[in-house]
Amino acid sequence: MNKKVLIGIIVAILVIVAVAIGVIVISHNNTKNNELSSINDNTLSGAEKSQNDNQGDTENTTKSGSKTLVVYYSAQNHTKAVAEKVAKNLNADIFEIEPEEKYSNEDLNWTNSNSRVSKEHDDESLRDIKLKKDTVDNWSDYDTVVIGYPIWWGVAAWPVDSFVKANNFDGKTVIPFCTSASSGLGQSGKLLEREANGGDWKNGQRFNERPSDSTIKNWTDSIK
Repeated sequence: MNKKVLIGIIVAILVIVAVAIGVIVISHNNTKNNELSSINDNTLSGAEKSQNDNQGDTENTTKSGSKTLVVYYSAQNHTKAVAEKVAKNLNADIFEIEPEEKYSNEDLNWTNSNSRVSKEHDDESLRDIKLKKDTVDNWSDYDTVVIGYPIWWGVAAWPVDSFVKANNFDGKTVIPFCTSASSGLGQSGKLLEREANGGDWKNGQRFNERPSDSTIKNWTDSIK
């Protein structure tokens, strides 16, 4: 065997050995990487994954935890009927504003200048109506407050003013609605906003005395 052939064989052997060593090193590194990946996955599925899951739960709770309250005053049950349907459509709680001294049918006779509402209309100092209860349990839980009332001489029936003045609406969205045989909502919502302590007051809705269920639903769907 000549010298050149011998050198060629030695070089070939060295190349084979080098390739074999490289394969072993790569295989070892891949094994370590797989082990490290497994550790990371296990860690994420434990403490870090639990933290991520909790963050997701918080977001869902905040979204689904939004609560709506329907507050209403009804002199002749027209507003009550609408308020109950509004509350049902919005899956909301409901609260009735009740004067300590309830208005009788004679009190509500606006064509009689000596009736209670006529006297209160003529003398604003008489409109400070005391309520049986002017605050709502768990008031701070509600993000949205829908307020319903009949229209008296173009404004909200004054028992509603007493309720609005007694509560802090900061951080709440407030949506008024009224029932009326002929008058529109007018400035009643804006006037209540002036009386209120804070709140993001939206444009309201006027219903006739006996609106259809579909009319009410169309409105509640628009404010959800």
